[in-house]
Amino acid sequence: MPSLKDLRNRITSVKSTQKITSAMKMVAAAKLRRAQEMAEAARPYADRMGRMLGSLAVSMKDHPGAPAMLVGTGKTDVHLVIVATADRGLCGSFNSSIVRDARRMVAEIEQGGGTVKLLTIGRKAGDQLRRHYGDRIVEHYTEMDKPTLDFEKAAMIARRVTEMFAAGEFDTCTIIFNQFKSVISQIVTRHQLIPFQAVESEGDKATDDAEDLGGAVYEAEPSSEEVLMELLPRNLAVQVFSALLENYASEQGARMSAMDNATRNAGEMIDRLTLNYNRARQAAITTELIEIISGAEAL
Repeated sequence: MPSLKDLRNRITSVKSTQKITSAMKMVAAAKLRRAQEMAEAARPYADRMGRMLGSLAVSMKDHPGAPAMLVGTGKTDVHLVIVATADRGLCGSFNSSIVRDARRMVAEIEQGGGTVKLLTIGRKAGDQLRRHYGDRIVEHYTEMDKPTLDFEKAAMIARRVTEMFAAGEFDTCTIIFNQFKSVISQIVTRHQLIPFQAVESEGDKATDDAEDLGGAVYEAEPSSEEVLMELLPRNLAVQVFSALLENYASEQGARMSAMDNATRNAGEMIDRLTLNYNRARQAAITTELIEIISGAEAL
């Protein structure tokens, strides 16, 4: 049975841990508000751009001059998988759920006879995937949110992906990230970036398009080919930036939830340890009294 000193030290240690987890919860809550605002502000632009490009893509799908980023290379042999996680832990299953889905996707592609290349964003993705897939990692990015998460960082990644695609290093590209729903709900999402694939968000998009456009079709000037050649690389950067914003908001929500649970668990542990300490202290006092009384009677 632990001594009174051991119990006191344990209570002090858990209280110190509780202060840290409580502080981390408040910091995550403050960051979450800003991150959620940024993610929600980026959604309409990314969705509208994707839907506009989707409308142009319909008319260009079978056109011989269609951009490769729109129709692909005609093969699906080499897949580039972008895995976006956080740089830090202490956020529950946020990182592990993304990495788990990435491993599942790698297994599915390789079972189908394809080749996988990995581009990792976030220290946790690199650390967890390097052990088994180190030879497949072609690029690794960290500290994307330092000092702030801005569009230029996403554009840098998009330029690298575009260069690799132009060099014929892969045929399809997919990004895996957590889509933010709420503090307690983040959904692991796969989104194909190359060839272009429109994102279907909540609601009936076909009905929305009909209402917004009145059944009209986009007409591009000077031509659909030139517009797509300009917008497809930019759309790639926009979709990567949107995914990073969703991921960042999901990270803060997951960390806030995890630290809240840790703080409450620490409080329960302190209560149990305090109860055990009081019982042990009472038992020690009772033992001393019995020894004193027995010694007095012996005299």
